[in-house]
Order: sequence, then structure tokens, then C-alpha cells
Amino acid sequence: MLPRLHRSLLDIVAVINEPERDEEILRLAGLTLERALFPLIVGIERLGPIGVVDLAAKAGRDYTTVSRQVARLEELGLVERRPSAADRRVREAVITKRGKAATDALDAARERLAIEMFRDWSRQDFDDLVRLLRMLADGMNRDITAGRDIAPPGRES
Repeated sequence: MLPRLHRSLLDIVAVINEPERDEEILRLAGLTLERALFPLIVGIERLGPIGVVDLAAKAGRDYTTVSRQVARLEELGLVERRPSAADRRVREAVITKRGKAATDALDAARERLAIEMFRDWSRQDFDDLVRLLRMLADGMNRDITAGRDIAPPGRES
């Protein structure tokens, strides 16, 4: 079953990363935001205040690219950057009121699409999906180095 699980995860990631999906959500939200900025503003709203290095790591993008894109979000008045309270050398991005209004519109658009997608699901199936995805995410977020004591196939100790 693990290969099937892996394939399902790859299918989900592929759909999430489709440019057309982002464009449709932006359209439904009534936003003209550049598509590349879409996941960053959401990440800043959900995870912020957050440094650009951490945001780049979570987005799987190059730090310099994300730095330029966050600067663009700042120009648009959607985020502001300020020194970190914990480390003054780090500049953190934080959502502005205008940025929060944009992410609220994105959330509403996403919800409209989700309601349609899950309309034939039972409440129990949906609740189980949410619970199990949280378990999966928590397991994936654990320190990957914890598995280093697991021997590769053919090298069992």
C-alpha cells in the first residue's frame, strides 16, 4: 500500500502545483496578484512573522528569488518587513490589513471550490480525511533524522 500512498501524494502535489488552479483561485477571489506571489502571501499570513530564509525553505524556492518576491508583496502593501524581535539581524515578513483581506478572499475562493469537490462525501468521510491528513502532516514534520537508525534493505543489523 505504500507505493499507492506515495502515488496519491504525488497526484495531490501535482494538482496543487498546477498554475491553472492558482489562476482560478485568484480569479474567484477577485485578485490580480502575480501567480508566483500567491503561495508566499498565504505562507506569510499562516506562518508569519517569518524570515525570508525560512519562507524560502518552506516554499522550496531559492532565497534570493523569495526575497525579491517578498519585496514585491511589500511594494503592493500586502506585507511589511521588520526586524525580528528575537534576532535584530533577521528581517521578518508580516501580513498587513490589506494582505489579510487578500488571503481572506483566497480562503473564501478555496472554500467555494472545496464545497463543490466534497459535495458527495459523507460528513464522516470528510472528518476522517481531515483527521488522517493532520496525522500524516504531523508525522512528516517530525525530524527526518529520527529514522537514521533504520538500516537500508539488505543491511539489517
